[in-house]
Amino acid sequence: MMRHEKIEDEALDWLARREGEAWTDSSEAELEAWLGESMAHKAAFWRAKHGWQKADRVRSLGSFNDEVASLRRATPRWWKPAAIAASILIALAIIGLGTAQKFVPGRNSEISQTQFATAVGAQKSIDLSDGTRVELNTNTKLRTAVTDAHREVWIESGEAFFEVAHRPDEPFIVHAGRQTITVLGTKFAVRFDEDRVIVNVLEGRVKVQENGGSDTHAAIISTGDTSISRRNSTLIAGKSEIRVANALAWRSGMLRFEHAPLSDVVSEFNRYNRVQLVVTDEATSRLPIGGSFQASSANSFVRLLEDAYGLKIEQDENVVKISSD
Repeated sequence: MMRHEKIEDEALDWLARREGEAWTDSSEAELEAWLGESMAHKAAFWRAKHGWQKADRVRSLGSFNDEVASLRRATPRWWKPAAIAASILIALAIIGLGTAQKFVPGRNSEISQTQFATAVGAQKSIDLSDGTRVELNTNTKLRTAVTDAHREVWIESGEAFFEVAHRPDEPFIVHAGRQTITVLGTKFAVRFDEDRVIVNVLEGRVKVQENGGSDTHAAIISTGDTSISRRNSTLIAGKSEIRVANALAWRSGMLRFEHAPLSDVVSEFNRYNRVQLVVTDEATSRLPIGGSFQASSANSFVRLLEDAYGLKIEQDENVVKISSD
């Protein structure tokens, strides 16, 4: 069997399996991995799927498999030179559509996606077609795929707050790093930086689980809860409305802390400002800080440190050094 014929058969097998009752999240992940191996796999699956949709689609799995068998017997396996050229055009089309029509494997394999982004220090509010409102924090990138029957968001970096429109039969799903957050309520925020995903629930309930993980390993967190995930470990910090409110103070342009070490405070300011703060000694980095500060005004913050604690402030272009010397 030629390699391209083998790929065609594999694509038909995937299509038949996906229509069966035994299809699982694990099966979906395997299909996604197969599609990601090459553009030839994507094009073959696209041809199989759309060739089948043009046929008189039958409902039973047995009839479906009979039809797949008949497709396999078809000649000349769609691989005449003209068909090969058409396949190349299909593959190029999948690439060229970019963010406007990304290929998303699964039952909703061709859902239009839209990208949103904010610069450092900027914030943006967007209204999705289902009535959900999303607030993007500083330096954030995300993609949305929202239709009448599908609601999904991917946070590539940064942080976003979601006020989700209630749909009892259609969950709202957010992907961030290795975590999948499924909305069971209404208002929550997700932050993704490097290998850490933080979920803060302002109102309602959400389900947090590792991508492809089973419900038995999922965590349900509700109003006032925070989950912090690194790789395959998740910590739940429960019932602290004040902590959640502080974490979401950015929505009004503020940063709020309660006895946080200066090193953590500096890291937060650096998310919002081109001017970067650096604490140069260990003792100063542990200094506890409390209060509310304008996120975009790092200079005002360091002057307060100078006045309140007598710290030494040195500025060199876009770097401000803080020390106790």
